[in-house]
Amino acid sequence: MAKTYAKNTISYESAAAMVAAAVAKAEELGCKQNVAVVDDGGNLKAFGRMDGAPLLGVEGCQRKAFTALFGVGTQDLYSAIKDDQSLVVGLSHFSRATMVGGGLPIVVDGEVIGGIGVGGGTVDEDVACSQAGLDALGG
Repeated sequence: MAKTYAKNTISYESAAAMVAAAVAKAEELGCKQNVAVVDDGGNLKAFGRMDGAPLLGVEGCQRKAFTALFGVGTQDLYSAIKDDQSLVVGLSHFSRATMVGGGLPIVVDGEVIGGIGVGGGTVDEDVACSQAGLDALGG
C-alpha cells in the first residue's frame, strides 16, 4: 500500500497570472471585480480585489472558484443538475458552493487542478473575466 501519491495542482505563479489577466479584462470591460483562484482542495491560492469592487463579491468569487472544482462552470451547473432535485437540494448543503455564473474549472491534461471565480459585475462580465484568467494559462 502506497503511503503517498503525486498530484497536480495550480502553482502560485500561474494563479497570480490568472488573477492579473482577469483584472485586465475587467478594466477593459469597465467593471470592478473580485478574483479568486483556488487549488484542487479549494484552498485560496491567489486573490485580487479591484478598488471599488463590491464587498459581497469577495466571498462570492471564492464560492464560484470552489464550486468549479466539480468540473463544470458555475453558469452551467444548474443546467447540468436541474432535473435531479436531490442534486439541487444536495448542493445547498455545501456551504462554499454556488450556481451563480463566474466560476470555471482549471483543467490541465484532463485533470481539474483548481478553480477560478470572479464576482462583482454582471454574470456575463464575471464569466468573461474568468475566461480571460483561464486563457492566461495558454491552453
